[in-house]
Amino acid sequence: MEANKPTNYGAMGTLITVFFFWGFIAAGNGVFIPFCKNYFKLDQFQSQLVDFAFYGAYYIGALILFVFSALKNKDIVSSWGYKKSIVYGLLFSLLGAIAMIVTVKTGSTENGFSFFLLSFFILALGFSLQQTAANPFAMTLGDPATGSNRITLGGAINSFGTTIGPIVVAVALFGTTSVNDSLLQSLSLDKVTILYACVGLLFLAAASLFWFSKKVPDGISDSSMESAQKAMMAMIAITVLLFVCFIPIFNSYRDVSENISADDKHHLELFRMYWLVGALVVVIGGLLWANKTAQSSPIGWGALKYPQLVLGMIAIFVYVGVEVTIQSNLGELLKRPEYGSMQAADIAPYISMYWGSLMIGRWAGSIPVFKLEENTKRVLGFIVPIIAFAVVILCNIIAQKNMEPLYFYIVCIIALIIAFYMTKNKPMTTLMVFSASGVIAMVIGLMTTGVVSIYSFLCGGLFCSIMWPCIFSLSLAGLGKFETQGAAFLIMMILGGAILPPLQGKLADFPSIGIHNSYWLAVACFGYLVFFAWKVKQILQKQGIDYDESVSKASH
Repeated sequence: MEANKPTNYGAMGTLITVFFFWGFIAAGNGVFIPFCKNYFKLDQFQSQLVDFAFYGAYYIGALILFVFSALKNKDIVSSWGYKKSIVYGLLFSLLGAIAMIVTVKTGSTENGFSFFLLSFFILALGFSLQQTAANPFAMTLGDPATGSNRITLGGAINSFGTTIGPIVVAVALFGTTSVNDSLLQSLSLDKVTILYACVGLLFLAAASLFWFSKKVPDGISDSSMESAQKAMMAMIAITVLLFVCFIPIFNSYRDVSENISADDKHHLELFRMYWLVGALVVVIGGLLWANKTAQSSPIGWGALKYPQLVLGMIAIFVYVGVEVTIQSNLGELLKRPEYGSMQAADIAPYISMYWGSLMIGRWAGSIPVFKLEENTKRVLGFIVPIIAFAVVILCNIIAQKNMEPLYFYIVCIIALIIAFYMTKNKPMTTLMVFSASGVIAMVIGLMTTGVVSIYSFLCGGLFCSIMWPCIFSLSLAGLGKFETQGAAFLIMMILGGAILPPLQGKLADFPSIGIHNSYWLAVACFGYLVFFAWKVKQILQKQGIDYDESVSKASH
């Protein structure tokens, strides 16, 4: 990529439409899950399989791309070109929307849920291909030194989709933003059909926009690559072992008596936790083993021979895991007496503010993408987060949520602004400061209760907000022709969102730990991200890459 290359704003404007789709559809699942739970008479675990199928597709989709590329010794996404790959991904997601319509028309309460999960899986497979192409594509649409900022801009639009997605889906399905059990029971499946028909048309429109846009370059690059047979076998082995770990967990939910004794339940939860820890060991241990083996014999390992990528894969795994687990367990925490014994309606604004915090941070982090005077950037660095905070408050007021308890959260937004001024648009420094801030916020949340503790845990969203582009760009630095392959590996690690949240949940089930102390897992996650920021700097310097310095020069 060419240094000081001007940003292709026309292509970037088109590209961020797919970032919006990812957030909009994924957040809409939050409305769809309670519908499935009610309509198909599911328990809480079974209803969560919607998210499991959705996010699991990212891992499987990226793995399939890598396996085919490894077998052909050719990077498929690069040979298609980023533009075509995104179009193919959008059309594949269109198939998922069509499958959803067919499922609604032909399914039944007896077996229809399995087809619903399959439809979600197909739709998300398309997202996997889009993400594998879109993130490195954003890196190429300008100076590589500001590539992480372009990904942050995409993330900002993604978060806006996350913010309005539940509101739009709720209005489309129920005619109101306030969804209750009676509305869930009265929902007509015809409305689900109409919703996904509209979603399918949007996918088709976006694919057409990409295909016919003259502003979007093809993004075709040299697709030949070294043999990566060893890396392929390692990833397949990790996948098989993950299935081995998850099958006993799923089987343990079958035929469990409602009158199970407390002692038997304790042993059952311990059994499930052991297998979840096993899955964690399989991913982290397998990746570290692969990289260590590749150091002595790099032929056949492809992108896995780069330590910055392997450590970055673990960082993405941990980042996605901590981002999801903070909010996934927050509802249960707020039900505790020391937090006011909140009910579902009271909890909703806090969950919304957590996801809104991601949008606030990403809006602020995307400012350097635009060619502006330094003084203007400094002013916007203060104003934009405040505006984003106001947008989150307003969207939730429209959704009929009581946001008064969160007005003083503006203090945390000021802390975010100070953190941004400290980092000076340097990815390594940004990751270090925000990860360390995450550790501090989680520890404060653990050491206190009430409003201070709640705000501290919500700050996890603020400090997670711009980690993805920082980790992504640092992990791909110096990979050259292995960049797209490395991007596919990083997308696989979204799997962290399927392993770490239930692991925290199992920790919380033990009386000696409880839901509050289970957040030490979040401290450990942020702690690893601090380590990654420190370690990747050493690795890149050894390779002659001063990533932070190049970004600093490009932004001034």
